[in-house]
Amino acid sequence: MTGVALSPAPTVTPVGPRPSRRRQRRRPEKPVNLVATVIAVVVGMIFILPAVWIFVGSLRPDEETFASLGVASWRMVVPRSVSLDNYAAILTNGFGRALANSVVVCLLTVAIGLVVTVLAAYALAVLRFPGRRFAFGFVVIAFMVPFEAIAIPLSSQFTDWHLSNTLIALVLPGIGDGLAIFNLRQFFLGVPGSFREAAKIDGAAEPRILASIYLPMSGAALVNSALLIFLGQWSAYLWPLLIVSDPHLQVAPIALAKTFSEHSASYGQNFAGSVMLALVPAVLMFVLLRFFGGLSINSGEK
Repeated sequence: MTGVALSPAPTVTPVGPRPSRRRQRRRPEKPVNLVATVIAVVVGMIFILPAVWIFVGSLRPDEETFASLGVASWRMVVPRSVSLDNYAAILTNGFGRALANSVVVCLLTVAIGLVVTVLAAYALAVLRFPGRRFAFGFVVIAFMVPFEAIAIPLSSQFTDWHLSNTLIALVLPGIGDGLAIFNLRQFFLGVPGSFREAAKIDGAAEPRILASIYLPMSGAALVNSALLIFLGQWSAYLWPLLIVSDPHLQVAPIALAKTFSEHSASYGQNFAGSVMLALVPAVLMFVLLRFFGGLSINSGEK
């Protein structure tokens, strides 16, 4: 009778729980990083201090504006009394109407300028026609040349066309923003060409391709171009000064400059107008940039 050899039972080594990564202690921050953070905070406070002083100065009476600068103390940024008299005074002195004019001019310029920008960018990025590179080079040169270099001859031309003291004269120079065209063209170049080819095979014309394919994918680029056009018109000073002399058509930067005269100056009103001028684009950019990442649709090709 033959015996059967039995193999020994395998030994099982107990496996303990894996050490959790969360239990690992965080390394203490290096002193260099802490010092750099403190320096960055101090430098940031130094740069923001003038803006805070202007805002606080808009809430002070004129006699207290420079009285707080005698000795460096917390009184520089903390007013003794808070009042909105400067805002009420400047809004009733014509600045409110000028602010409304600026809003109207900017909205019209953005609406018309986006149409011109979209069509020009689509033609320069997608269509093939003779002289396309020359046209793109002209657009690049156009936004590289300072507007001040052509403002005076351009205003003379507008006067010959009997367009001075009109709303059209304030809007026209801003609708052809070369930087906005360049920005949108660069985005259109990133859209795969196979999308357009498939649409053309299905019988779609160029306007249909632009409206159905390119525009839905370019939300962020359109917002960026609209901001460029808006900021250019909102901060314009030289052109409205040259082309408009009618007080009813003056824009906000011109009305703000008139708070200073040859014999008198109202710093409180000037600070209040500066705060309102800076607040509008700041709020607009904050609202748009908050949702900026969700406006673009990823374009991919398999």
